[in-house]
Amino acid sequence: MRTLDDILRESSARHKHLCPRQVLGARMALYASELLGLDLPRKDKRLLVIAETDGCTVDGLIAATGCHVGGRTLRILDLGKVAATFTDACTGISIRVCPSHGSRALANGHSPDARSR
Repeated sequence: MRTLDDILRESSARHKHLCPRQVLGARMALYASELLGLDLPRKDKRLLVIAETDGCTVDGLIAATGCHVGGRTLRILDLGKVAATFTDACTGISIRVCPSHGSRALANGHSPDARSR
């Protein structure tokens, strides 16, 4: 399994910079994979990710999971929330993950120079 730093390097290359929401997306994916017992990134279609937001968080999800829209393993349902549901297609188990209130501060530690709203 890749480290968080490896995932963030890939995500920031795709996104052109690193921002806190990419960190949140990557950490959410890593946590879901731990709970589901799945190795990441996936090269098969066993994991389905439904992102409830668009933009930065999704880049972190993609880098961590290997899921993408073109492969029909990532769906974006923009509800304006930083949350995602991870489904193991083999077991049918789904887990919805959203960041805790303190996680934004932790994510900022990975990208202290990022612009913030």
